[in-house]
Amino acid sequence: MAERRGRDEIARRAVAPTADRVDFLYAGKDRLAELRRTVQPLARKLATRMAARRRRAARGTIDLRRTLRGSLSTGGVPMRPVLRRRRPARPELVLLCDVSGSVSGFSDFTMLLVQALHDQFSKVRVFAFVNRIDEVTGLLEHGAADPEGLGARIRAEADLTGYHGSSDYGVALGEFIERYGAAVGPRTTVFVLGDARTNMSDPNLPAVRQIAEQARHAHWLNPEPRSLWGTGDSAAPEYAGSIAMHECRNAHQLGALVSRLIPV
Repeated sequence: MAERRGRDEIARRAVAPTADRVDFLYAGKDRLAELRRTVQPLARKLATRMAARRRRAARGTIDLRRTLRGSLSTGGVPMRPVLRRRRPARPELVLLCDVSGSVSGFSDFTMLLVQALHDQFSKVRVFAFVNRIDEVTGLLEHGAADPEGLGARIRAEADLTGYHGSSDYGVALGEFIERYGAAVGPRTTVFVLGDARTNMSDPNLPAVRQIAEQARHAHWLNPEPRSLWGTGDSAAPEYAGSIAMHECRNAHQLGALVSRLIPV
């Protein structure tokens, strides 16, 4: 009886994680719906942070020559620093999203978040893939009115698969270079979203290397725990040799990464 009361007490005291701490890979339908409701509040918080970073960046660094010249009229007392003013340009963003299987919830949520943050970028282009890649920017722009149906609409309307339905990063990333390589330039930040599991196919490391070299910044957000990278068919360690890879298991981590990695 005492043992049973102990188990009941533990169960009573157990607290389910908040939506932003639930792993994308293990979130059920109800949790994913709850997550979608957090998109707008999270976007507002991130927009505030990004605006503050832009204001700080606009202050610039001290212009020593102008500061010394200005101090001549006062004999150097007081010395008022003159700052080099800069106008931070809003970055361009390109998303490459694996929308297959269990990682689809992660990609769908991230796409919705980026759509909500679109005013923070000068340009946003979004590409989805399974084993073929297709641009879905237009579908995303119209997805705000029906966030729950965005993922299903992308998988129904975009050309994402060839002769089979399994993910193939190597083929999809190679096709991106061939068809859409011009989308990545010196002002572009690229985020690749996916678990880097290749189904034992060629990971096409040169394609990832080319994307990273063309972009201003390139990052891979992986929803799997870091402890699983390199297990089974995971090519995460190989990709990490060419592109910065970050663990991004939940909305809390995603918000922190977006806030830190997006340039201003």
